[in-house]
Amino acid sequence: MTEIRVAMMGSGSWGTAFGMVLADAGCQVMMWSREEGVARQVNEEHLNAAYHPGITLPDKLHATTDWSKALEGASIVVLAVPAQVLRANLQTWRDGLTPGSVLVSLMKGIELGTSMRMSEVIAEVTGIDLGRIAVISGPNLAGEIARRQPTATTVACADEASALALQEACTTDYFRPYWTTDVVGTEIGGAVKNVIALANGMAVGMGLGENSQASLITRGLAEMARLGVALGADPLTFQGLAGVGDLVATCQSPLSRNRSFGVNLGRGLSIDQTIEVTKQTCEGYKSCQPILELAKLNDVEMPITEQVVAVLYHGQSPKMMASAFMSRDTKRESSLAP
Repeated sequence: MTEIRVAMMGSGSWGTAFGMVLADAGCQVMMWSREEGVARQVNEEHLNAAYHPGITLPDKLHATTDWSKALEGASIVVLAVPAQVLRANLQTWRDGLTPGSVLVSLMKGIELGTSMRMSEVIAEVTGIDLGRIAVISGPNLAGEIARRQPTATTVACADEASALALQEACTTDYFRPYWTTDVVGTEIGGAVKNVIALANGMAVGMGLGENSQASLITRGLAEMARLGVALGADPLTFQGLAGVGDLVATCQSPLSRNRSFGVNLGRGLSIDQTIEVTKQTCEGYKSCQPILELAKLNDVEMPITEQVVAVLYHGQSPKMMASAFMSRDTKRESSLAP
């Protein structure tokens, strides 16, 4: 069988971890990094100590600072940059794409200014067919995957054959992908869960207990499903790995940067102080506004997301967020009710 060549465009925490998965599955992975020191360490020491200290990287994972070298001959191109810089990077990279290659988004965000999902940005910038654009999302905390702890994920692509091929390319004894053609639901689940994790983190930081957190997570799942269904997603997607699975992991784990961002706010740190101590990209912070705009465009109520935006961008305190959540009118419970 011909060895699959993969370009991993990004050398951060999740990009490195998923690059390990692909290499362990037998692919030849070339990872692009902006930093010469990172690329050198990957190639010479088989380490990316900044993100996964002490973890030895597979022999089939290499790195370069030359994006054209990373893309050369790659039949799978994995995009692992922050959501808000995807468009600019793709405009640079698109002429280096191998004809017929499948582009895979690891990003869990919505674009500022356009409220577009990442697959929509990819399609607009590159002009490639939707059957060649895939999304991976699920309860995939990068630190645990780098330690090769068992997990499952969702591989989504409008073309079933592409989804199945990607599923095969990233299956290992510790990483189990399930496929779907519901790209919309998979992306909405991945983006919205970050915002709910911010809210849950604030609750944790304020000292609220399991009842409060379970309530936020459950109602957050309803928000996620409402928006997804309004955009044409399959409601069952939100009961799976890309929905409730990813939501629970991100809301509950101290490894989640979105949860940690919220915890710091709940403990009384300012926005600027929280950004300074977070160190890594917090997609929920950047994406909560475009998610809320997307909801308004589709006449979808998202009260938790609305409160998160109020805290992050309009000076509202986390305590006011909790009060607003509890002061909403009581009504019949429904999985999709606001």
